[in-house]
Amino acid sequence: MKRLDVLAIGEPLYELNQQPDGRFLPGFGGDTLNAVVAASRLGARAGYMTRLGGDIFGDALMQLMLEERIDVSAVARDADAPSGLYFVTHADEGHVFTYRRTGSAASLMTPEMLDHDMLRDTRILHASGISQAISRSAAAAVTAAIAEAKAAGAMISYDTNYRPRLWPVAEAWPVIAAAVASADILKTSAEDCAALIGLTDPQAIADCLLRLGAGAVVVTLGRSGVLLATPGTSQMIAGYQVAAVDATGAGDAFTGAMLSELAAGRDLVQAARFGNAAAALSTLGYGAIAPLPRRAEVDALLAGP
Repeated sequence: MKRLDVLAIGEPLYELNQQPDGRFLPGFGGDTLNAVVAASRLGARAGYMTRLGGDIFGDALMQLMLEERIDVSAVARDADAPSGLYFVTHADEGHVFTYRRTGSAASLMTPEMLDHDMLRDTRILHASGISQAISRSAAAAVTAAIAEAKAAGAMISYDTNYRPRLWPVAEAWPVIAAAVASADILKTSAEDCAALIGLTDPQAIADCLLRLGAGAVVVTLGRSGVLLATPGTSQMIAGYQVAAVDATGAGDAFTGAMLSELAAGRDLVQAARFGNAAAALSTLGYGAIAPLPRRAEVDALLAGP
């Protein structure tokens, strides 16, 4: 039996999220960290592979992971590099991210630093385009991790999460496309695919990415839910309407919840429905991680009034 249900690789970040009164609320984020915490809160045996700076932000991130029951065996500390930070501000058009992550400890990851035992001892490996975008060495590390975990029989979960401020399409797409081809579960969005492949129609996106080799494609559509497609099948799975205050990390909440359900033996449709409910609940509070729901909350939303 594999030791972990879900292992994520990427960059954790210390978060400062602006509140309605203008103050900044401390918290935590980073797309793969959000997803793995969501999976752990919902019952998955979860682990994280990264590097943290030897600073107070790294200390806080490490404490968070321990409190959230994340296996930190593959989390290294770097006394000479900082931990990444980001700020969330809110405007009429949505939330805005401002990052301070250049030269972060996580960006210094290389293939030689990977924990091979952990990669071989997980049922699902989760990575993202951001995991690869933070540096060329990190991109190489993620690519190597995907290959090693897949060779050991792990399911590969990948989120395109394209950020043009981190790398241009010409550099990003070949790396992302290779990960897409290895992905058993691929999550993406119309916004990502408009930039990466010039497509915005969800079905056209799914068809394109399936042809590249993805086993299943999930196209997130905000409040409307998701399109779930596999070779030969495609269906819309409706979202849940709630009084959202902050959508930071909602897509990652979906991913973590979906992976927790797949690890528990649910099928893709069941897992996606559960993910939609968890994502909706995650928007009821501020920050990426603090509002992530527990299983009882998700089950209650799924059960209805």
